[in-house]
Amino acid sequence: MWLFWLFLALPIIEIALFIQVGGAIGLWPTLALVLLSGALGLTVLRAQGARAMAEVQRSMNELRDPGRPMAHGALIMLAGVLLLVPGFFTDIVGLLLLIAPLREWIMRRIAARVGVSHMSAEGRFRREPYRPPFADGVIDGDYVDEDEAREHGARDHPPSPDAPLPPPRSGNSGWTRH
Repeated sequence: MWLFWLFLALPIIEIALFIQVGGAIGLWPTLALVLLSGALGLTVLRAQGARAMAEVQRSMNELRDPGRPMAHGALIMLAGVLLLVPGFFTDIVGLLLLIAPLREWIMRRIAARVGVSHMSAEGRFRREPYRPPFADGVIDGDYVDEDEAREHGARDHPPSPDAPLPPPRSGNSGWTRH
């Protein structure tokens, strides 16, 4: 319900701020500020968003928990979007989100309200009963040597499923480790 009131109040707050700022500095400087904040938002989205994604990638490469860099990245992206939205209230909130200690405080407040009750990956992956979950890289398979199949009478059409297979060749096929 609070989200409804936020969406209802936000345009009213923005219009009131446009009127106040426009009355104090004039129409053209007000529009210039709005365009400048939009350009700043675009710059933040491009530069800081790429930096945040690089930090997430770095933490994953170092096998660290990527949760904190992801949260920082999400808040930075939110700041950029708020700066892109025309309006002074959203610009102020967007600029505040660019302050790292404030982002830390917000993340602590959110983390205090969020809890993981149960996490499981059971049932998500179907495993074949005859195959180990992580083999040593060997793939079982059958093959037919087409040269030998041609020598035994098969021309340009595949052998019928009832036809006997040629005897298997012995030796290293080159496809498996021996």
